[in-house]
Amino acid sequence: MMDNLNKQNTSTTPELVHLDRLAALLDNRFRIPGTDIRFGLDGIIGLVPYTGDIAGFVVSGFLMRIMLRHGAGPVLMLRMMGNFAFDALVGVIPIAGDLFDFGYKANRRNVDLLKKYYAENTERQSAKGSIAILGFLFFITFVAMVWGIWKLAALLVAWVWSLI
Repeated sequence: MMDNLNKQNTSTTPELVHLDRLAALLDNRFRIPGTDIRFGLDGIIGLVPYTGDIAGFVVSGFLMRIMLRHGAGPVLMLRMMGNFAFDALVGVIPIAGDLFDFGYKANRRNVDLLKKYYAENTERQSAKGSIAILGFLFFITFVAMVWGIWKLAALLVAWVWSLI
């Protein structure tokens, strides 16, 4: 498949069209009537406290896996991972994180990074050697999210308990 991407115009390859559609669905599929404000399923899923943020992070991980299979190099993959991690960790913060989710659009940013990478680089590096590192970083970010949610929930319970 990577050879297919190397030979074709990258903006018209089926793989990039699929990634572009997926990013649009997750980040900017819907529009608030009368405004230019767009949002997607990632922002909607993120409204479900904590579970939605974790689900959005996992879906973004699948998107990243697809990008990895289609020739994104290790440095690009680390930048993409940074976008996903930043979006996920800030998204955990109640209310402010939800508002942030609607504006940051990590999936769209990453697809745009991939398109730019394809347009600028005729020779694609393989990120296969970086899979273990990327998987480890993904796992650490996931654990940090769960830990943060646990701590936030404990603080909330302690605060409510002190009111009683």
